[in-house]
Amino acid sequence: MVQLTPLPDRGVITIEGDDRVGFLQGLVSNDIETARPGHAVWAALLTAQGKWLADFFVFCQADALLLDCEAEQIPMLIQRLSRYRLRMKASLRAEPALHVHVAWDGRPDVAAVIAPDPRLPDFAWRILAGGPLSANATPEDWDRHRLGAGLPDGSKDMEPDRSVLLEAGFDELSGVSWSKGCYMGQELTARTKYRGLVKRRLVPVGVDGPLPVLGSPVLSAGVEVGTMRSGRDGIGLASLRLDSLAATLQCADATLTPRIPAWMRLPEAAATTG
Repeated sequence: MVQLTPLPDRGVITIEGDDRVGFLQGLVSNDIETARPGHAVWAALLTAQGKWLADFFVFCQADALLLDCEAEQIPMLIQRLSRYRLRMKASLRAEPALHVHVAWDGRPDVAAVIAPDPRLPDFAWRILAGGPLSANATPEDWDRHRLGAGLPDGSKDMEPDRSVLLEAGFDELSGVSWSKGCYMGQELTARTKYRGLVKRRLVPVGVDGPLPVLGSPVLSAGVEVGTMRSGRDGIGLASLRLDSLAATLQCADATLTPRIPAWMRLPEAAATTG
């Protein structure tokens, strides 16, 4: 049975104007020109130094781009993106009339803007509706679904001005284009990939014990090797050094066990337990 829930912590930004695609194309990590009705693109906005600021799903409509993003980040995103409009014909505004939902275990039959979640095949459907839809699941159910697959959820799992895209799986999860032109933060992102500079990854972990709070240090033999990110009901995500994935990991009063998903590509020297 198809599961569907609203995501009240998400919101929508509308980008209109003749130059909307070219405007966003020069700023974010993915190829916005590939977005089309029924096909969303997952992309990130980076600092000039290549560190994560925000990520969002980009929907393409006939006369607008719609950004499914964290609601609390909407003012920041509009402010930052607007700095780069210059003389381009592009306008940005919050779109409170659109409600973000997500569905999984099948395609939902709803009257809304809808596209598959582009990160993994047959994983979920992103939905932008003109009002609340009838739900048979909760945001907590969705959280368990995406944690089990090891997918990051914005600021729950990444840190502004610190996180690097390839550490969070943006390469394997179709969040970066390696063939498009320049964008903000491209140089560090490309250097990280082609020089093999990734030393840690955001990985799913089993949690045996009380769920550690966000940001708790993860220890191996008393040495800090990472930090806990989001979690729920015995599963979570942790940012861990690659050389710690086979070790016994402690975080607060819990033991963490890495569970490397099939989609994740790790260096041969890294452990692949789980």
